Amino acid sequence: MSRVIRAAVFQTAWTGDKESMIQVHEQAARDAAAQGAQVLCFQELFYGPYFCQVQDKAFYAYAEQIPEGPIVRRFQALAKELGLVLVLPMYEEEQPGVLYNTAAVIDADGSYLGKYRKTHIPQVPGFWEKFYFRPGNSGWPVFDTAVGRIGVYICYDRHFPEGWRALGLAGAEIVFNPSATSRGLSGYLWQLEQPAAAAANEYFIGAINRVGVEEHGDNDFYGTSYFVDPEAQFVGEVAGDKETELVVRDLDLAKLREVRDRWQFYRDRAPGTYGPLTAP
Repeated sequence: MSRVIRAAVFQTAWTGDKESMIQVHEQAARDAAAQGAQVLCFQELFYGPYFCQVQDKAFYAYAEQIPEGPIVRRFQALAKELGLVLVLPMYEEEQPGVLYNTAAVIDADGSYLGKYRKTHIPQVPGFWEKFYFRPGNSGWPVFDTAVGRIGVYICYDRHFPEGWRALGLAGAEIVFNPSATSRGLSGYLWQLEQPAAAAANEYFIGAINRVGVEEHGDNDFYGTSYFVDPEAQFVGEVAGDKETELVVRDLDLAKLREVRDRWQFYRDRAPGTYGPLTAP
């Protein structure tokens, strides 16, 4: 039996200031709801620039508490108004000096469901994230939402297969991967890793990447956001590589059972043999 939900992801360029960036995303949520979307995920660190191109403590000011901070509260009200599940990738301050790259998940009634903290933190030129974030300690939560069971993986996480599998084992039906990834660095992986993860773990993935070159570095964020199904097939067209774009697609979650019954990857796992994978 078909079980179709309408899902959305939003890619955009940095506007130059925090408030206008928030307003752009509020309008995207309204546009998504007007198109019948039931769930929407924004890009990594959605209300700011990708400041990790430099190491500057001034950007610590972008962090706020989750869920007590004003941005979560603002989008809780919007989610309730629109009846829209929202995934908000943010800069989180747990306490002064304890900061995470986090995604908050808001249900369609405006209730706060919880957060995922990015686990794998890069520290390479143009992506100086260890200056800003501690490694996440949230594990791999899956959230029961109005549209189904949602998981989140964030940007650099996608290069590590273990978390993808943990989300599948926890029952994820859709996993969102909000990102800030640069042309020339990861382009050859962007349309390889996430379709492969969707097939290996037998769920849908929504992949989001911002667009444009920002004032803090020369990273050229190339968009091309998309949804991919558990057979590694893109759902509709992939977004463009330069412009702001709202991607809205229908996902038939009944396909998960069809694919899992065909392959039985979860049945045929051999976890008793995997001990060396957790060795440091």
